Amino acid sequence: MTVTQARGIDPTIITRDQHVISRAQISDKALSVLYRLKNAGYGAYLVGGGVRDLSLGREPKDFDVATDATPDEVKALFRNCRLIGRRFRLAHVHWGPEIIEVATFRALTPDADAGDDDHVVEDGRVLRDNVYGTIEEDALRRDFTINALYYNIADFSVVDYAGGMADLQAGRLRLIGDPAVRYREDPVRMLRAVRFAAKLGFTIDSATAAPIPRMADLLDDIPPARLFDEVLKLFMAGQGVETFEALRHHGLFRYLFPASDTALDDDDHGQLITFVARALESTDERVNNDRPVTPAFLFAALLWPAILGQLPSARLEPGIDSELFEQSVTEALERQLGQVAIPKRFALPMREIWALQPRFHSASDKKARRLFSHPRYRAAYDFLLLRREAGLVDPDLANAWQRYTESSEDAPPPTPARRRRRGGRRRGPAPDSGDG
Repeated sequence: MTVTQARGIDPTIITRDQHVISRAQISDKALSVLYRLKNAGYGAYLVGGGVRDLSLGREPKDFDVATDATPDEVKALFRNCRLIGRRFRLAHVHWGPEIIEVATFRALTPDADAGDDDHVVEDGRVLRDNVYGTIEEDALRRDFTINALYYNIADFSVVDYAGGMADLQAGRLRLIGDPAVRYREDPVRMLRAVRFAAKLGFTIDSATAAPIPRMADLLDDIPPARLFDEVLKLFMAGQGVETFEALRHHGLFRYLFPASDTALDDDDHGQLITFVARALESTDERVNNDRPVTPAFLFAALLWPAILGQLPSARLEPGIDSELFEQSVTEALERQLGQVAIPKRFALPMREIWALQPRFHSASDKKARRLFSHPRYRAAYDFLLLRREAGLVDPDLANAWQRYTESSEDAPPPTPARRRRRGGRRRGPAPDSGDG
């Protein structure tokens, strides 16, 4: 059934005694927005991920509101409101660090009176859409059925136009409407399908999954800056390993990391796959334990196969020519940045992590102390240990650096100025040069 054919269907109303959502689980600020809209005579609904997660017994990341009030009418109700967006105009109600996003119901098709600037479509993709409609139309415009559930503050019911509650109970991720049409409207929906399935542990509906491999190349038309944001959502949510496997399965990873994907395909011994998987496992562990993670390390790991793929032996050998290594880094990055942008604040530390890897392979006592004092040492050292786990470096070399690091952590080397005064005293055994 297409979105257009679905018009006029009656929603399923799930009354308060038939669902698990309670106002006690909703943030006070979101409730304030809902009640103020309701008391002003507008429809007011909690929608999207908040309803989905509460229905699954999860804690929502944020609370979004949908209403029949226009953005300007929302702004008139809240002095702490800002209107944002060009493609989709939204109202953001600010309560200190908490922001409640309020969206006006959107129409399925543009109104005859809509201006040219209100609804813009190019090659099937929606570039701008500020034509407003009914709650029914808004529900059918959403991407997945499980994101088209509306919690009505007026009677505490859940309104379901697309069978989302049944899909939640079945653990199924299903697009609303014709998947090919919906992916063409916004190709990023293919990435969202993988992300939500991994996050929730759901199965992607067969009709939703089928077009992805043949339509994945539409991601080439997405701005690299937007894909950077999507990559962070994919790999920094605590399910990076499952997400990586699904992206590879559906043929999407190559449109995010083309050179890395080629290197992984040519990896006969599985060492590069193991390296990426272990890096993502480490990131997942940190995220799930509320420890900080940095995109610089994530991208360094995801692009390492691309760099090795540019080297003659597809390995980082001891004594490698520095110019050759730098050339491989440059070539890998040039191909990558045309696909997914990497801001300089992450690209620079990422390159430092890579640049330190050859220095682990040959270090005298003096060089070892200098390397240990480098501000990016810890990240580069963790990267070295990942290479060891994947069989990409001589384990004796990595073990020597591990002993050196562990013996030096409580007594770091002196600064260069102090070394001059103290004669450059050693703070731990220098690692062997190694041969792998």
